[in-house]
Amino acid sequence: MKIAVVGKGGTGKTTTSGTISRLLARQGREVIALDCDTNPNLGLSLGLSVEETYRLAAVRQALDEEDSEAEHAPSVLEMLERFGVTAPDGVRLAVVTKIEQLKPG
Repeated sequence: MKIAVVGKGGTGKTTTSGTISRLLARQGREVIALDCDTNPNLGLSLGLSVEETYRLAAVRQALDEEDSEAEHAPSVLEMLERFGVTAPDGVRLAVVTKIEQLKPG
């Protein structure tokens, strides 16, 4: 199952995403949450500390800088391993800017 939460700013997308992610994880489902917002705060909704949430955003920003030596991950598993974190309830979170070579399914 894939769920995307989109809409106008300030409508509760992050809170809704965090709640859905945690509820599904508590039911024993494997949940991967991707925060693609320009102001990434999904970590807070998932129960991460402010410091850890900001650290994930900083990793994303470093990757986006043109002179960065860091490379984007070639797969979802690699991305989660290198740039992700496990939040409370077992939700895996990564802050991302774009997904290249999307493979449906």
